[in-house]
Amino acid sequence: MSADVKAQPTGTDAAPAAEEITAIRERIDEIDQSLIDLWLERSRLSQQVGRTRMASGGTRLVLSREREIVERFREALGPDGTQVALLLLRAGRGPL
Repeated sequence: MSADVKAQPTGTDAAPAAEEITAIRERIDEIDQSLIDLWLERSRLSQQVGRTRMASGGTRLVLSREREIVERFREALGPDGTQVALLLLRAGRGPL
C-alpha cells in the first residue's frame, strides 16, 4: 500500500479497494474544484447582469428568469435542485 493511501482513511484495509477509493476521491476533488470555479464565475456574471440592468433603469430582479432557473435545476436534479438553484441565485444577487 502506498503512503498516499494511508494518508487519508478510506474505510477499508484492503489495499486494492483503498487505492481505488483514493483514485476516485482525487477525481471528486477535481470536480469539486471545477464546481467552485464555475460557482464563482456564475456569481460574478450574475452580479454584472444586475449592475448593468439597474444602471439602465431596470429592476433589481427579474422573477420570471429566477423561476426559469429554479425549474431547470428542479427538473434536472429533483427537489435538491431547487435548493441548489436558490443558493446559486442568492450568490449572484446577494440577500434580498
